[in-house]
Amino acid sequence: MGGQVMAILIDTDVLIEYLRDKEAIVSGLVEAYERGNRLCFSPITRAEITAGLRKGEEEITHKLFAIMECLKIDDDIGLKAGEYMKSFRASHSTEIADALIAATAHLNDIPLWTLNRKHYPMKDIEFYG
Repeated sequence: MGGQVMAILIDTDVLIEYLRDKEAIVSGLVEAYERGNRLCFSPITRAEITAGLRKGEEEITHKLFAIMECLKIDDDIGLKAGEYMKSFRASHSTEIADALIAATAHLNDIPLWTLNRKHYPMKDIEFYG
């Protein structure tokens, strides 16, 4: 996305790959951070990462979240996520976690960095990467 500084909402799958030391993800995240981008996450992502932590990942996970910004889930995000669920649950098996993350990206007007774009059939969100 050029050299511009921006905020990026990082999906759970990207952070999992970072923690698993996948080279392309590690370098991409480091590059985004070094360019001064605001790396953001949803409380949903924090919960999913915490639930799946492997032994020995606690310290790096703590450091990772310390350099990122948590975007709050509020009533507007809940409403938008509900609209996404209503529109896409039957056709795309959209789960509430993905709907909340998508709504967070949409209402904060920032791109979502995910490795699972099929989880996000919404036409009104922008993707990063």
